Amino acid sequence: MADSGKYLQALFSLQGKVALVTGSTKGLGWASAQALAGAGAHVVLNSRHASEVAARAQQLAGMGLSASGTAFDVADEPAALAALEGIVSQHGRLDVLVNNAAVIHRGKLLDVKTEDWRQEVETNLTACFFLAREAARHMVARGAGRIINVGSVMSSIARPGAPAYITTKHGLVGLTRAIAVELGRQGITCNTIAPGFFRTELNVSQQQHPKTNEQVQARTPLRRWGEPQELAGAAVFLASDASSYVNGVTLYVDGGLTAAF
Repeated sequence: MADSGKYLQALFSLQGKVALVTGSTKGLGWASAQALAGAGAHVVLNSRHASEVAARAQQLAGMGLSASGTAFDVADEPAALAALEGIVSQHGRLDVLVNNAAVIHRGKLLDVKTEDWRQEVETNLTACFFLAREAARHMVARGAGRIINVGSVMSSIARPGAPAYITTKHGLVGLTRAIAVELGRQGITCNTIAPGFFRTELNVSQQQHPKTNEQVQARTPLRRWGEPQELAGAAVFLASDASSYVNGVTLYVDGGLTAAF
């Protein structure tokens, strides 16, 4: 039993790995960053704001975990690619990329501005493409790597009021599959985590809206919102050797919402 425990611990260990998590100073990105660092990885935090990145990196360091930060807008391709090069130059490797950063403009289809649509496509989908492409260059050279795209329950279903967001999250599943089938033979896996409704500081207004709160709980078989730390297991699983034969899948962490009619 003791040997079995050591085997499982090693299987989920990220010791010696370097992981970049975009949009990781808040919400589910922060939860994922904490989880990966807790499993032994050196986590590179990211947001557009250098002060927030530095504060979160210091917070992880204060917990005895390994972390650093790089501030850039994921939709700014030159800045994003320069940041990736900087990570590899500093740490000598990049083992895990978590494409988490995203934006959402809520509004009915007839009211959506084209510039808002384009911003969401650039941030939620195009940025994930070029970050994965460039991260994969370094992973291919090492013959191993993990790319994790963060989708949503809106990667397979839809609801009124967020047409661009829903489109990009559907597209992210297609991107995941394309990467998985192309790079799998080179030791790189690519999967999607699709969260349901989680309590984060980004959706406080929805949590506090009586009708929305009631709808979320009614539609979710577990009858509650998810807590950010409940995404930790999925993040570590897909980043570690425990998922070595998992490739091109969408893992829903949604309390059963997408299984319900």
